Amino acid sequence: MTKVMISGCNGKMGQVVTGMCATAENIEVVAGVDMNPVQLNDYPVYADPMEFTGEVDCIIDFSHPSALTGLLSACKHFGCGVVLATTGHSPEQLEEIQEAAKEIRVFKSANMSLGINVLTALVKQAAAILGSNYDIEIVEKHHNRKLDAPSGTALMIADAAASALDYEPEYVYERHSRRQKRGKTEIGISAVRGGTIVGEHEIIFAGTDEVLEIRHAAYSREIFANGAVRAAAYLASVKEPGIYNMENLVSEVI
Repeated sequence: MTKVMISGCNGKMGQVVTGMCATAENIEVVAGVDMNPVQLNDYPVYADPMEFTGEVDCIIDFSHPSALTGLLSACKHFGCGVVLATTGHSPEQLEEIQEAAKEIRVFKSANMSLGINVLTALVKQAAAILGSNYDIEIVEKHHNRKLDAPSGTALMIADAAASALDYEPEYVYERHSRRQKRGKTEIGISAVRGGTIVGEHEIIFAGTDEVLEIRHAAYSREIFANGAVRAAAYLASVKEPGIYNMENLVSEVI
């Protein structure tokens, strides 16, 4: 039985993960962590993960980047892994994650959806084939309460495309201040915020007289919760410290 702690347990995603764990085999939620430590479910909730005195195999984090340092410290204390499903980490925090991964198991993905990770692989393949003959634009859409822009998933997709190109692309996040022709090495990234959009990502390869579009739409938060729970079970089976991602999980399943 994999013993899980949920960070950000009282938030929307935390509650979806709670429900997913309740129906999953071999997963037990032993505690939750939240800035508002009110018990909403049948497990204890703490403001600080270090207050918990039991055993934990993995922490699933759907909280806020500001909780990172305390979260990593708790993982070192418990000797457990962590699934970082929170996005918007600063460059300094990314370095902190890299350093912590020398001691603990870290599963990190900008998006926990299996479909998005298949899309990322398709984008990489398309970029390798189409190369510099096509302009690449990424449009992401999310609900009006999302704080970071562009989304971590949009950047993950851009990185996938960039890794397949034979040149170093420039990420362009807005064009209203650019009164000039589009550069050939640009990857445009646009963010839309509105309503209750769970998450949509569209990648456009625009060439001469033809356009290729690859699109993914999420209609519920359950796809992300399902991916995070599967990642926790996977991470519990891993012994070596390091950073793991959806590619590792998918290859394990296959």
